[in-house]
Amino acid sequence: MDYIVQMKPSFDENERSAMNEYMSSDAWLMEFKKTREFEQMIAQYTGAKYCSIMPNGTLSLSVALLACGVTKNDEVLVPNYTMVATPNSVELIGAKAVFVDIERHTLCMDFEKMREAVTDKTKAIILVSINGRYPEKIEEIVQYCHEKNIYVIEDAAQSLGSFYGERHVGKYGDVASFSFSVPKIITTGQGGALITDNEALYKKILLIRDFGREKSGEDHYLVKGWNFKFTDLQAVIGIEQMKKLSDRVLKKRKMGEIYYNNLQNINGVELIETNLEETTPWFYDILCDRREELIEFLHEHGVGSRRFYPPLHSEPAYEVEGEYPITEEISRKGLWLPSWIGLEESQITMICRLIRQFYEND
Repeated sequence: MDYIVQMKPSFDENERSAMNEYMSSDAWLMEFKKTREFEQMIAQYTGAKYCSIMPNGTLSLSVALLACGVTKNDEVLVPNYTMVATPNSVELIGAKAVFVDIERHTLCMDFEKMREAVTDKTKAIILVSINGRYPEKIEEIVQYCHEKNIYVIEDAAQSLGSFYGERHVGKYGDVASFSFSVPKIITTGQGGALITDNEALYKKILLIRDFGREKSGEDHYLVKGWNFKFTDLQAVIGIEQMKKLSDRVLKKRKMGEIYYNNLQNINGVELIETNLEETTPWFYDILCDRREELIEFLHEHGVGSRRFYPPLHSEPAYEVEGEYPITEEISRKGLWLPSWIGLEESQITMICRLIRQFYEND
C-alpha cells in the first residue's frame, strides 16, 4: 500500500489544459485579466464587494494592517495558537504582536483574555478562524472592537468554504485574508486574497500593493507602496481550482463525518466539536494522549500526520513571557490526520481503525 501523506495538492487535466492554452496565447504572465477574473470569483463566492489578490497570505495580512492605518508604535492582538504568519505579518510592518490565549472548544481567540490584553496602543486584532471555526462570541468580539475603534482583521487562511449561518467566514471583520498555499482547499502554489465591503479600505489596499501609484502603469505615487502583485500564470490555476470548490467543500465535510463517526468513544482521543453543516475542515484535527507514540505508530503503518502549531510566545523567534495554559495544552496534544481531498473512504476508515487499535491495545 502506498504511504498516505498528511496533505498534498490536487490537480488534473483541467489545470494542465488551461495552462497550456494560456501559454499558447499572447501571455505576458504578469497580473492582468486572469487575475481580475480570479478575484471576481473569490468575491462572488464569499459574498464580498471587493477582492484583491497578492503573492501570499502573510503579505495580504500585512497589507490589511497597513490599510487599517497600523503603524510602528501600535499593538495588534493575535491568538497564541496560530500559524506563525499571523504575528509575523504584524512584526513585518514594525508593529507589535501581542499574544492572547485561546478557547479550548474552538481553538480560537478567547474573548475575555482578549479584552484583558487591550491597551491604549491596541489598533487592531487579527481574529484567526482556525480550521474554519469562529470563536464562540464572534458577534460580541466584533461589537466590542468597533466600540473601541479597534479594527477586526480576519485571518481566514484556513476557512475558504466555511460559513457561519448565512455568511461566509471573513464577512464579520473589516477585512479578511485567505491563503492559497499548497495545503489549502484550493491552491495556486502560493497566494493570498483580501476581501472587504469597505470601499475606502479597498482603495488603500490597491494603492499599497502597487507601489502606491494612482494608476497602474503611471509613475505618480500617492502613498508609499510596494510590489505585492499576483501573476496571471497563477490565476489561471486558481480559476480552475475555484471551479472545483463547491464539490470539494461537500467532499471535505463528508470526509469529516467519516473521521468523526469512526473516532468516537476512544479512550485517549478527544474530538474537537465541528459543525459540519457550516464548517469545511482544512485539516482533520484531534487531541490525543501519547501523541508522539501515536505519530510513530501511524508512520510505521504507512500513515502520515502532523503536529499542531507550537505556543508561539515560547518559540525562539518571540520568547515572550506570559501564561497561556490552553494554548500549551492544545499544542502538546493536537494532531492533524491525513486531510487531502483525494483520500478515499476506505483509507479514512483504515486510519481510524489504526488509531483505535493503538489505544485499545495499550
